[in-house]
Amino acid sequence: MGPAWVGAGMGALWQLLIGLLATTVRGYFFLTLAASVVATLVALVLMRFGDRGAAAGVAVSTGIGLSVACGVVLQRWVTSGWPLW
Repeated sequence: MGPAWVGAGMGALWQLLIGLLATTVRGYFFLTLAASVVATLVALVLMRFGDRGAAAGVAVSTGIGLSVACGVVLQRWVTSGWPLW
C-alpha cells in the first residue's frame, strides 16, 4: 500500500502545481489535460519498468484531477456559458 499512496500523493501534487499556473478556466482545463497526459505516460512507464503500485496511485490521482477539471468546466458552463472557446 505504501507505493500506491506515494504515487497518489505525487500525482496529486503534480496536478496541483500545474493547476496553479492557470489564470482562467480555459487555461486550467487545458493545462490539467496536458498534465494528465504526462502523468499517464509516467504511470505507463512505472507499470512497465517500475513499481505497479506507484503506477496505480498516479493513475488514480490523475483521474481524480481530470474529473475535478471537468467539474469546474461544467460549473462554469452552467453559471455563465461555455468557457472553452
